[in-house]
Amino acid sequence: MLEQKLKLKNSELRNRLVMGSMHTGLEEGWHNRKRLRAFYEERAKGGVGLIITGGYSPNIRGKLTPVASSFNSRYDVIKHKAYTDAVHQHQGKICLQLLHAGRYAYHPFNVGPSKIKAPINPYTPKSMSISMIKSTIKDFAKSAYMAEKAGYDGVEIMGSEGYLINEFMAPHTNHRTDEYGGTLENRMRLAIDIVKAVRARVSSKFIIVFRLSVMDLVPNGSTSEEVTVQAKALEVAGADILNTGIGWHEARVPTIASMVPPGAFREASKRLKDVVDIPVVAVNRINTPELANNILEKGEADLISMARPLLADPEFFNKYAENKSEQINICIGCNQGCLDHVFKGKRATCLVNPQAGFELDYPLEQASSPKDVLVVGAGPAGLSVSCYLAKKGHTVTLIDKNQHAGGQFNLAMRIPGKEDFKLALKYFLNEVTRLGVKMELGTPYRKDMDADYDDIVFATGVSPRMSKIECNDGKRVFAYDEVIRKEVELGEKVAILGAGGIGFDMVAFLTEPENQSIEDFKGQWGIEQPVVPSSEQRKIFMLKRSAGRFGAGLGKTTGWIHRAVAKHHQVEQISGCEYVSFSNNGLVVRIDGKEHTLDVDTVIACIGQTSNETDFDKESLPSNHHVIGGALLASAIDAKRAIYEALQVARKI
Repeated sequence: MLEQKLKLKNSELRNRLVMGSMHTGLEEGWHNRKRLRAFYEERAKGGVGLIITGGYSPNIRGKLTPVASSFNSRYDVIKHKAYTDAVHQHQGKICLQLLHAGRYAYHPFNVGPSKIKAPINPYTPKSMSISMIKSTIKDFAKSAYMAEKAGYDGVEIMGSEGYLINEFMAPHTNHRTDEYGGTLENRMRLAIDIVKAVRARVSSKFIIVFRLSVMDLVPNGSTSEEVTVQAKALEVAGADILNTGIGWHEARVPTIASMVPPGAFREASKRLKDVVDIPVVAVNRINTPELANNILEKGEADLISMARPLLADPEFFNKYAENKSEQINICIGCNQGCLDHVFKGKRATCLVNPQAGFELDYPLEQASSPKDVLVVGAGPAGLSVSCYLAKKGHTVTLIDKNQHAGGQFNLAMRIPGKEDFKLALKYFLNEVTRLGVKMELGTPYRKDMDADYDDIVFATGVSPRMSKIECNDGKRVFAYDEVIRKEVELGEKVAILGAGGIGFDMVAFLTEPENQSIEDFKGQWGIEQPVVPSSEQRKIFMLKRSAGRFGAGLGKTTGWIHRAVAKHHQVEQISGCEYVSFSNNGLVVRIDGKEHTLDVDTVIACIGQTSNETDFDKESLPSNHHVIGGALLASAIDAKRAIYEALQVARKI
């Protein structure tokens, strides 16, 4: 199904896969144009049918930030011609996304339908006058006209995610009483006028995609009945494709994070498909060909949008089309390299593919003199460096003292909401086999091995940091790994020591269901229904030594979700604790100099990790010995850093 062509009114897409819009951090400035060209070219070469760019504002007020991208000058036409040429060179199509940020614009010149400040923005918008609205409509049309001059095959008009057009459509932000407010007809007038104005300025073959918010997930958003009316009106106005939008940025509902079940919002595209005759795009947490084809086969959409999966693997479509789906590097929905980077003003990349966004910066060139390389440790760092080295032409032997490969992947994939780590592990194991890496499990490193190899990479990973709490009555503090592997029996009153990523993972492990169903997910987060209260019977305390916010170091786009899960399950959080002792009487902690006894029967240490470096001294290694991942530095280690370091070491060898 994905491979089928799609006939539009006056155009055709070579297949059903759309690379959804995502900001990469390369859109701003002339200096990044070669990198952005390489980024798009890699995905076009990978076979995707239609690429949608990151958002460009049609005017100054609509820019997301003062230095954000816009598209409204001849300079932009010249700059963007390089992108469209690169995509067309590989027979792909590309649309420019036009995005007016509205009240989400992070500068004091932002505007909106009404003077209502967004909770995620310190700036209060100015209510747009009628003349300002008319001018903005003309700006959209002008940008679309110039986009066609730049070689774009179409535009996507961003009418979702709580940006300007979406703000006009929803009573939540539109309190106007003129022709652009009040009734549904008036509230959707801006969207209709923009589509009509764009259609009038471009050729008949130019594609107009409209991204329509099907679920606002905020109070007083558009109802499902109103969305139906909006969709039909947009089709009449001249839209060629309707893309599906889910949730505003201020909505307190996860929509694309790893804890969202795959395909959780497929019904949203079905709602549109039931009422319009133009093609509809399904979105959000679709990361495998099997799921994509299932949605297409059931008639729930005509096209499948994947953004992050094409960061993870630009060859996604080609591998699928060549019956090599097992070779696809699957997106795990972590947000660590993509959205978390972008919201910090950094360039987007990918945890499982650190070359994403850095195609020109981190090339993996063939080795001029192939070597015999030994990799010690078969966790995320060891598996990935073995693959990179083998791709360069080196002969690689991978050993691990354990009887199974995977390292920390084996723990992560057991955390509810992180099940897709299992797909990442499966990918790396398949690649190890495909690339001819010799893997020997149950084989510890010995110093006499050095003579047999030209280079050695130590990727021995980490072990849990053990608690030093005084224990009595036969009690002991469990390490997080033995709990996750279900090697110990837990009580009904649990204290978790630590409030970092491991601590919040433990909360999920103790409270959340594995492979949560879409129905249960919707109930937990109150998606178009009342929130279903937690049925958790276990009493859980979460403790940390320092004062301040719990989970302060969590990902920018996912930390709030982890905190919300803890709140949902009524986890009691206590900061500023000094851990004293643990016995049958409970856990004794000292807070502000006073001792308190918590009534708990189980204590789990999630207090960090230590490097596994018992077999080597990383401070005095010879030049042909290398250390990466947790073995190099246990502090704040994660798979993103481990795989990144694996790539960099492989490039040097």
